[in-house]
Amino acid sequence: MKKHRVNSLLKVKRNATKRQRIAVFALLAILIVAVDQSTKFWAEANLDSTSVPVIGELLQFRLAYNNAAAFSIGLGATWILTLISLTASVLLIIYGPRVKTMSWAVVAGFALGGAAGNLIDRAFKAPGFLNGWVVDFIQIPFNFPIFNLADTFLVSAVILSILLTLRGDEIGGGRAK
Repeated sequence: MKKHRVNSLLKVKRNATKRQRIAVFALLAILIVAVDQSTKFWAEANLDSTSVPVIGELLQFRLAYNNAAAFSIGLGATWILTLISLTASVLLIIYGPRVKTMSWAVVAGFALGGAAGNLIDRAFKAPGFLNGWVVDFIQIPFNFPIFNLADTFLVSAVILSILLTLRGDEIGGGRAK
């Protein structure tokens, strides 16, 4: 009987209803934005430009403000990056609830949470409305750029999208023909 219950639970997870997929998408996005903004608030209150070792030199925290995208792409074009973040967030709000599998609901939730987390910074942080700089504070070795949790979830969404597509899924769900 226990084996039957486990299999039934797995089947429900695999064949999630639309309501369940929308709930996972929305709750993930909301949770990611909340955690991202909370950690950025903490970083601004407790860190400065000095690196603080968390796990030796493998993981350090250091406050930085970023007016570009990853790897300094778009340096100084904050308003353009704000427009891109806003567009991505709106499209994810429209299309995220339409995904057909739980895996794509997770991807969409990660992407919306990450995009919205950085959009909030760009919209409301200094130096001005819709021209703000993103708060970054996570530093790893190898001269890698400093980043934040929103960035982590955006990259995770991209990696998961690639893996799902390589597995044969169509973007948003279903099987590629």
